[in-house]
Amino acid sequence: MKLSIVYYSQTGNTKKIAEVIKEGVEKSGNIQVKTMSIEDMDYKFLEESKAVIFGTPTYYATFSWQIKKWFDTCKECDLSGKLGAVFATENVLGGGADVAELSLIGHMLVKGMLIYSAGSSQGQPYTHFGAVCTKDGDEAQRDRARIFGERIGKKTLEIFD
Repeated sequence: MKLSIVYYSQTGNTKKIAEVIKEGVEKSGNIQVKTMSIEDMDYKFLEESKAVIFGTPTYYATFSWQIKKWFDTCKECDLSGKLGAVFATENVLGGGADVAELSLIGHMLVKGMLIYSAGSSQGQPYTHFGAVCTKDGDEAQRDRARIFGERIGKKTLEIFD
């Protein structure tokens, strides 16, 4: 089973968190996971993935225009029926990551994805909309991102295995 982590990262912070989330997914079981920038996509792997986690830096309380452009122009990408999740990085606590995640989730719903955040159903740490890290995260934030990845991986296996 395959899971894609698709992100945009200008400074490298979002890429670093994508790799941390990948570590968590790999702990969840028999899933082949690949991180990829929207600028260097493996569309075959994406098409074969049962789940996709999208990551974005936060700009003015929304997700990056590069991710928005990708959603608007990637007509050949069929995301329908795939499990979807999101994560965001921000420069400062309270930088609008929740709003960015909700906006990104809206685009995913339009594409027909099934959205999962683990919410409070899995207990601490709670994930309301998706994982959030300030810059490349402190150790506690990176631990939460790893747990987030593991939970998304487990739910992918539960639904599609």
